[in-house]
Amino acid sequence: QVQLVESGGGLVQVGGSLRLSCAASGRTFSSYAMGWFRQAPGKEREFAARISASGGSTYYADSVKGRFTISRDNAKNTVYLQMNSLKPEDTAVYYCAADRGDTVAYTIPRRYEYWGQGTQVTVSS
Repeated sequence: QVQLVESGGGLVQVGGSLRLSCAASGRTFSSYAMGWFRQAPGKEREFAARISASGGSTYYADSVKGRFTISRDNAKNTVYLQMNSLKPEDTAVYYCAADRGDTVAYTIPRRYEYWGQGTQVTVSS
């Protein structure tokens, strides 16, 4: 059982930066691959970034690659999403999710077992 709580969202101007955090409970955090997804109003939830359990591998959606960086600190039971060069289209509720199975289909939301409640990110022009 993993409980996830996102934080760090807010309002930022175009071109600005924001760092999201996802705090996890439980001793088994280090055994889960973690993903960040986002969902804009009226749209389906979409994959943004993923990091392996050890932190050794990262994957990004083309839309965020080069601008976003996912990282984790297993000692702190926390995963981060550093977002730079933000664009209006980045506006969404951002969710972190945990995948015990380390699925190959890491861009599909239903492959993740646990989800946080989300944190709002709004990028204004």
